[in-house]
Amino acid sequence: MNKTWLNDATRRRSLDHVAENPVDVAVVGGGITGAGVALDAVSRGFSVALIESADFGSGTSGYSSKLVHGGLRYLAKADFSVAWESARERRWLMQDIAPHLVHPLGFIIPDLRKAPRHEAALSGLGLVVYDLLRRASGMRSATLPRPQILSGQAVSAMVPALDAGSLRRGLLYWDGQVFDDARLVLGVLRTAAGFGAHVMRDVEATALTDTSVTAHDTRTGAPVRITARAVVNATGVWAAGFEDRLSLSPSRGTHLVVRSERLGNPHAAHTVQVPGHFGRYVFVLPQPTGVSYIGLTDEEDRDADGHRPAVPERDIDFLLEVINTAFSVPLTRADIVGSFAGLRPLVRANHLGKKEGTADVSRRHLVTDTPGHPVTVVGGKLTTYRAMAQDAVDAVAARLGSPAACVTRRLPLVGAGRRGVLDTVNAPARLIQKYGTEASTVQAFSREDPLLARPLFDGTEITGAELLFAVRAEGATSIDDLLDRRTRLALVPGDAVRAREPAGLVLDLARNGSRNTVPGAFPDGTSG
Repeated sequence: MNKTWLNDATRRRSLDHVAENPVDVAVVGGGITGAGVALDAVSRGFSVALIESADFGSGTSGYSSKLVHGGLRYLAKADFSVAWESARERRWLMQDIAPHLVHPLGFIIPDLRKAPRHEAALSGLGLVVYDLLRRASGMRSATLPRPQILSGQAVSAMVPALDAGSLRRGLLYWDGQVFDDARLVLGVLRTAAGFGAHVMRDVEATALTDTSVTAHDTRTGAPVRITARAVVNATGVWAAGFEDRLSLSPSRGTHLVVRSERLGNPHAAHTVQVPGHFGRYVFVLPQPTGVSYIGLTDEEDRDADGHRPAVPERDIDFLLEVINTAFSVPLTRADIVGSFAGLRPLVRANHLGKKEGTADVSRRHLVTDTPGHPVTVVGGKLTTYRAMAQDAVDAVAARLGSPAACVTRRLPLVGAGRRGVLDTVNAPARLIQKYGTEASTVQAFSREDPLLARPLFDGTEITGAELLFAVRAEGATSIDDLLDRRTRLALVPGDAVRAREPAGLVLDLARNGSRNTVPGAFPDGTSG
């Protein structure tokens, strides 16, 4: 078995190990922050155990805008330190850490005739500074091209849904798009496992000290206790439950999902300014899967379920109202095929007034290092997870008196490969974009059973082989895991309904080595 694989067998071995052996660092939280901490710590030579109460990436980390961006909005707010950190981390992610998962995406800022001309001038100036940050970070223009001015006609060709009659011209810039945020989490966790970290899902912590974690196995109810030289609280929106001195403002970010064909199959993302809020935008983000995300909101929500926040009607109304100010044919609720929301664990500084919304709260992260307490890391965003992890593990290393330095800036994740390497992988381009150098392994699974070789249903390219890989190598244990966070089919509920039965057959095959159907037969009665 590949030592980076995560599955029920590796979970059992890890549980057995931590029951008998202390570790240097125990990490609580299996989102992108905890994953980053685990990888940083284990790659410095520390022994590491990580626990996650549910599925990996099932909280905020799996429901973001799926962008790895250089911080343009932070420039608009004069938050230069966050913008610089974002640009630097984007460079490492796109060129060294995960070039197979993070790809360039063009963004168009439309210059509308009804908008004051000074706004376009300010946007253009911002893009000049943004490009200076790109160059200063070491990002090659071959990876992210320089911004440019487009004619109104060129803008319409790239984003057909925009009202052509309202366009003066447009500004085109480039940023990073992660193929799948939950897959990035899995890549970091599996890389940590490859270095020897003990990674366990379905283990819920109930109490933390500076040297121990009290938890229980949510599958069996059995108690779990981890003894460590240091403990890191990386539980995101739940962090204050283990560190009562934290002041968090959970912010709900809602996205709508529409079929890209309804938008004319755009070739770039684009922005629509929120009326009356210069520097705040709603984005239309085309995805490789044939849908586009429209988002996002930024509203404080202290009562939401951190794993699956509800999408309020007012969020839908807000996004439609803003986006329709720029569309030639307005979107309606009938065009919405899905929606999702995530909670950002924003850190509210003590000096901020109660009237300020979460859109005004900085995206800086916070590491607390108080003697007698766990190290806590919270805040930040997907793009800067690695820097957050480095700061947290620096604090751990200082506690442990270790001189070990961070090595993750250019540490490739499992599956990573530069273009020349990926071009040699014997697999379809779609799989290479999703799995990198492991695409050939996924492709080989399709030969084990006819069920694994064909798409789950008409209208998707996702095959049973991808689901089998998710169970064997990526820790999936249920149909919901497969549809929600390994394939993202559940972002369109209608697609999830069509995929449930074939997904169940693959799950049976993965668990039992057989399935409850005749060879080659599929739920629709056809044969492979």
